[in-house]
Amino acid sequence: MLATHWPDGSVLLSPVWHEWRDGGFNVGVPSGDVKARHLARDPRATIVVFDHSWPGRGFEVRGIARISEFDRTGVSRRLSIRYLGSKNGNAYADRVGPGLVVRLEPGTTRAWDFVDEPTPDADVAVFPSGNRQAPRHG
Repeated sequence: MLATHWPDGSVLLSPVWHEWRDGGFNVGVPSGDVKARHLARDPRATIVVFDHSWPGRGFEVRGIARISEFDRTGVSRRLSIRYLGSKNGNAYADRVGPGLVVRLEPGTTRAWDFVDEPTPDADVAVFPSGNRQAPRHG
């Protein structure tokens, strides 16, 4: 999740594709995206990543984001492949083209896990099951 700020100071939380590379996060955003507009006006940002399985580990980075076009083609392709796989990722990257790169290096960090907490009962769906099929409606 990427947190940026609306002009009134409230927070926009956005799920984003990201990679940790060379000591910071790279996030791909489309040119003209609201997140890029927010960061151009107020570069404060927070990224939170977390493990969807027990014990629910997570990491938060707060800092000043930079928006650039540096390596935007490479970032776009790497993220597309990371999240969609080689075949679909390459096809997607070819279709959408490069956007912008939001770079966030650690200013303040926080990490956590629930390793010392009781394990949830087997019938409690605390985290997603990993079923990647879209739900059927109707």
